Amino acid sequence: MSGSGISIGTVVIIAVICLVLIVVAALISWKLAISHRIRTEKEKLGNAEDKARKIIDDALKTAETKKREALLEAKEENLKAKNELEREAKEQRAEIQRYEKRVLGKEETLDKKLDALEKRESRLASKVNEFEKEKEKVEEIRQSHLRELEKISGLTSEQAKEYLLRTVEEDVKHETAVMIKELERQAKDEADKKAKEYIVNAIQKCAADHVSEAAISVVPLPNEEMKGRIIGREGRNIRTLESLTGIDLIIDDTPEAVILSGFDPIRREIARIALEKLIVDGRIHPARIEEMVEKAKKEVETLIREEGEAAMLEVGVHGVHHELVRLLGKMRFRTSFGQNALKHSIEVAHISGLLAGELGADVRLAKRAGLLHDIGKSVDHEMEGSHVQLGVDLCRKYKESALVINAVEAHHGDVEPESMIACIVQAADAISAARPGARRETVETYTNRLKQLEDISNGFDGVDKSFAIQAGREVRVIVVPEQINDDEMVLLARNISKQIEDELQYPGQIKVNVVRESRVVDYAK
Repeated sequence: MSGSGISIGTVVIIAVICLVLIVVAALISWKLAISHRIRTEKEKLGNAEDKARKIIDDALKTAETKKREALLEAKEENLKAKNELEREAKEQRAEIQRYEKRVLGKEETLDKKLDALEKRESRLASKVNEFEKEKEKVEEIRQSHLRELEKISGLTSEQAKEYLLRTVEEDVKHETAVMIKELERQAKDEADKKAKEYIVNAIQKCAADHVSEAAISVVPLPNEEMKGRIIGREGRNIRTLESLTGIDLIIDDTPEAVILSGFDPIRREIARIALEKLIVDGRIHPARIEEMVEKAKKEVETLIREEGEAAMLEVGVHGVHHELVRLLGKMRFRTSFGQNALKHSIEVAHISGLLAGELGADVRLAKRAGLLHDIGKSVDHEMEGSHVQLGVDLCRKYKESALVINAVEAHHGDVEPESMIACIVQAADAISAARPGARRETVETYTNRLKQLEDISNGFDGVDKSFAIQAGREVRVIVVPEQINDDEMVLLARNISKQIEDELQYPGQIKVNVVRESRVVDYAK
């Protein structure tokens, strides 16, 4: 490097110096800017403090003003409340003064009334004393008169009282009998009129068939040779048929016929159908007999269900449990006093519906209860208990309504009927059983009932003799005229009827006819 030229070191130094100067200048500029900013902020802060002091002063002045206003308002309100309280206090004092005046007036009035009552009590006490004295005098006079009457009549007071009571008792008995007779007449007139109207309307609309059934069935044979084939070798065929069906076969001298005898009509029907099939088939041997008996059982079961459904359809009752329908069909093979149980139930259902229509009751419910009222008869020989209780149990088991159950339970009077439906079924059952030709009784039952009627009637005092007439539907009672008068006849007839109702069971009604007559006999000489 030449000596005249600027060396690199010098250039570096100059550059460093320039850089230092630039930095120093920058620092000085920054410091001046900060100082300026600080002065500016101080000026702003001073202005803000002045504004804050001014705002605070204004707020204090406003608060002072509000405070004074609030105090003034509170004083005004206090003054108003004080004035209001004083006014109310004055009004209350005035009201109290008015009440005091009224109370004082009432007290004066009560004092006057008490004085008047005391005076009246004193007067009444004196009058009571006078009355007691007069009463004693009257009693003395009455006793003296009573003694005089006893002397005159020759009777003591007890004897006179007994005579008077006896006379009054006879008068009351006479009036009671007359009243009972009149009331019964009126009730019978009205009841007979209505009952005849209802029953005639029901019966004339219900035409029911009657079929008498016996304990035997007759099966016709095509020829006499068939009897030997039915008996079989050493009687094996007839023994097989009897053991399978439980029915006795009677093969006698009856031409071209076999008699089936048995108490169970269902078994008898099974035996009849099986025997007819065997006769038509011609092949009669134990194996074929078993096959035909099984077929006959199925046919009878189908027939039972069809009979139950037909009865439901005929009556117009629906929604009955299928087991009850089957039991209804079984009643086709049951009889009561010669009356078919299923026909009787259908008839009772029709009559119940007609009576319900006349009386404004539920016709469908009456028909349902009438149809099921004897349902217990379909199982009463298979289970223990009366047909009424069995019918109630069956209806409860298969969810029949409470009205139907009560009608079944009450149709023979075992319990009190709880509805119009129960009364209707009871009446319909009696109508169906009591109509002419509906039932037949054994001679023993018939004679026992007649004897019981006469024994009941003869058991009353004053009865001379009695006669059960008209097949037991009337009892004629002849009384001793010297012991029973006309008034006592009414009471006697009523008592006899009541005892018959309590002790006997019978269809329909029994007429009690009391006869009192006087006979005078003389001879022309």
